[in-house]
Amino acid sequence: MNWRLLFSLSLFGLAMGLVTVSLVPSMTEPFFWLVVFLVCAYFIAKFAPGKYFLHGLVLSLLNSVWITGSHILFYNSYIVHHPDMADMSSKTAMVHHPRLLMALMGPLFGLLFGLIMGLFAFVASKFVKRPS
Repeated sequence: MNWRLLFSLSLFGLAMGLVTVSLVPSMTEPFFWLVVFLVCAYFIAKFAPGKYFLHGLVLSLLNSVWITGSHILFYNSYIVHHPDMADMSSKTAMVHHPRLLMALMGPLFGLLFGLIMGLFAFVASKFVKRPS
């Protein structure tokens, strides 16, 4: 595992975690993530020492830590700018513990998106030439 590469690429997750608090609306967030996934897949394919899928999976798990942490830390601002999330969490059994709900769901979303990121990285590895 290239941990330096993964940590460096996870800074995209930190940036997205911070900008999605109040700057990027839920409607456009997937487009930003698509760009992040494509860029990360390229760099994983270029510089990872094999195990491309695993690198993509671990990267998304690291990203989920940054994103979940940002959203929990800036919860009041996040929820003001994402009323759809407030509505969704109000329909769960943990209605009085929305930060705990985020902490529990963050890694699950990280795993789900990790499967997608892993697939992106694996496919990119078939097209990207590695340095000799």
